[in-house]
Formats: sequence, C-alpha cells, structure tokens
Amino acid sequence: MTMTEELTVCSASIEDAAAITEIYAHYVLESTATFETEPPDLAESERRIRDIVDAGYPFLVVREGGAAGEQGRVIGFGFAHRYGPRAGYRYSVETTIYVAPACIGRGIGGRLLATLLEECETRGFRQAFAVIAESEPASVVLHARAGFRPVATLDGAGWKHGKWLDVFLMQRQLGEGDQSLPQQAA
Repeated sequence: MTMTEELTVCSASIEDAAAITEIYAHYVLESTATFETEPPDLAESERRIRDIVDAGYPFLVVREGGAAGEQGRVIGFGFAHRYGPRAGYRYSVETTIYVAPACIGRGIGGRLLATLLEECETRGFRQAFAVIAESEPASVVLHARAGFRPVATLDGAGWKHGKWLDVFLMQRQLGEGDQSLPQQAA
C-alpha cells in the first residue's frame, strides 16, 4: 500500500464494487479506452473483483480523503490478470488502470500503475503487458513513464463508436524478467 497526504492505494474489496462500476461505466459508454460496449452491473463487477483476487492477481483502488478511521472515496482502480489463457503465460500479466474522469491529470494513474507493478513483481510475475487503444495517447505516455515500451500495433483490431481502432501493445519486464528461471511454485 502506498500513501500520500490525500491519496491511498490499497487492495480493493467487494465494498468498492459500486464505485468501480460507476467509474468504469463512463469509459464503456463515453470512450474507446475499453472495447466493452455494455457497462457491467454491480453483481458483475463484484464477480470480476473476486475472480481476479481469487486467481492470485492484484486488484487495487485509489482512495481520496477520509477522516481518521474512514476509508475515503474510490477515485481510481487497477488490476492485473493473466495475459493469455494458456499455462505458458502464467508469469505474464495484462495491466488495467482507470481513473475517475474528474480526477484525471493529478498523477493518480501513475501512482496506481507503480503500485500495481510492485504488487505483480512481489507475486513473481515476470512480464507486464498493456493493451491500449490508439485513441488513448495519455495512457501510452503513462505506461512509457512506468517503463513500458511499444512492441506492436494491431491495425484496426477494435470497432467502437462507429470506427475501427488500432491497438498498441506495450511491454515491461518485471523483476528479472526472462533473465532467470521462474520460481517453481507458480
């Protein structure tokens, strides 16, 4: 967990699902940051949190404010999940970050992504990937600042809001990456 004077990054709980659902709905309906076209409801958001956490991946939220003993409101969330479904991908994760629209530009995404990557390294993951729509240049910059490098462009890979969109694939080594053998436990 990381903390500043007004922001705290910590593990998400099921109680955070309503705020996560609200933040994500904006991106589903108003942007091409996700290619999902129908916002998940509260029950689906709760299921996603449980599935990610139960599979051993980090799911984090950023909280703002909150008096002593209070948690503060959720203004961003991020998580990692297995990059691909096959066993060979078990040391690679895909990262996802969303910040409440009114809170963009305050460095929240950078703090959240840094903490998410630390959590992934701690859990023994070796590579992190970001899949970013061409319409999201700020996300490309955010990931580049966190050490991600561009590795591919998937031309016209997504269709949303009446247009084809390219997708950028970015990658960052975690820990020793592919320079050593992985731990046998994973």
